[in-house]
Amino acid sequence: MAKLQDSLVRSSRHSCITSLSFSPPSLYNKRMAAEVYRQAVGTLQLHSHRNSSNHPQRHRSSLVRLVTKDFISCNGLSRGGCNHPGKRSSTVIQSSASQSSVADPVSSPLKGQKSDNPKKSNEAALILIRHGESLWNEKNLFTGCVDVPLSKRGIEEAIEAGKRIDSIPVDVIFTSALIRAQMTAMLAMTQHRRRKVPVVLHNESEQARAWSQIFSEDTKKQSIPVIAAWQLNERMYGELQGLNKQETADRYGKEQVHEWRRSYDTPPPNGESLEMCAERAVAYFRDQIEPQLSSGKNVMISAHGNSLRSIIMYLDKLTSQEVISLELSTGIPMLYIFKEGKFIRRGSPIGPTEAGVYAFTKSLALYRQKLDEMIQ
Repeated sequence: MAKLQDSLVRSSRHSCITSLSFSPPSLYNKRMAAEVYRQAVGTLQLHSHRNSSNHPQRHRSSLVRLVTKDFISCNGLSRGGCNHPGKRSSTVIQSSASQSSVADPVSSPLKGQKSDNPKKSNEAALILIRHGESLWNEKNLFTGCVDVPLSKRGIEEAIEAGKRIDSIPVDVIFTSALIRAQMTAMLAMTQHRRRKVPVVLHNESEQARAWSQIFSEDTKKQSIPVIAAWQLNERMYGELQGLNKQETADRYGKEQVHEWRRSYDTPPPNGESLEMCAERAVAYFRDQIEPQLSSGKNVMISAHGNSLRSIIMYLDKLTSQEVISLELSTGIPMLYIFKEGKFIRRGSPIGPTEAGVYAFTKSLALYRQKLDEMIQ
């Protein structure tokens, strides 16, 4: 078995700035690869990490190509209305190709990775989860890129989200750099029947790499890599951050605040528009996450309302007018199937006792059946 080698680059924490710029795609590592080791039984350990980074150079991207398409509402996602700016390089997970265990979907090397016996999965699952309610959501404050943890209700929402996806395969987890998204991912995985342990990858320095290295091959097989990226952060709300939403509406007027919050290309004072958020979030998704799906890896993304709206705009080919009316509920997972280069939205899994979502694909049904057999 090959050793898991990570190189997640993180920069030091800093305060939010008044504008956001975007780093060129060349800064992203295009060789993002992962062979997630699979075996049954592991004890989940919660691990959350807070980090931030320096500001990248501005790069306006045309990666988001909007095509008109009817929007089908579903549980937890309907039509209606922080970015922690910084520069962060991507993580590289390298390992050799190996046979999957019978309880897991077929896996294959990432695009660009050599293998003596390459395999291609017919499909892969993509789970999107907006973090649970935060302490500032509870207080009705603009949060943006301020790093605020979950509230008691948010913790319960994250656990409930985990119950909804407890029989859907997860090979690699992506989160934003903000604690509320990371808490949501970790709490959700405590409910997963596979019982693998999420392990946050660190690569801030040589010492960090050495100290966080796993030396047990058996433990590696029971782990799921967690990659935190600032590109998945909530959009930065600028001078609105920390203000009460109702008081802000009384001060500036409801129409002005609504335009700041729900328009596509109008940012709040010294903040970031949804268009700016979409540039970084979609570019990161295409460069780092989509190759994972293409290789057959099942991916979970725990992020925020606006970064996930941006990704859904790309997945569902929504127009700029359609996306501004898109609302995501906190703690409600959304399932997509990636098959033959296309994304098929399957809605929100109802719960561990409901079989409906698994009937959408044969592989999910078989995965759940194998989990049932393992537990018996």
